[in-house]
Amino acid sequence: MLKWAIIFGVISLIAGVLGFSGVAAGAAGIAKFLFVVFLVLFAAVLLIGVLGAKAIGRK
Repeated sequence: MLKWAIIFGVISLIAGVLGFSGVAAGAAGIAKFLFVVFLVLFAAVLLIGVLGAKAIGRK
């Protein structure tokens, strides 16, 4: 997920430099969305991992 966000961010930067403002805006929007999804999934997996480690430690 993060890989695709970075790819779309680079596409956005290149398109912006070349003057394709519509493509740059679209790619930037996609990159932002994918980055937010990545952060939410990362936080969820981190929380599950911490709670799972605590549950295993109690046994």
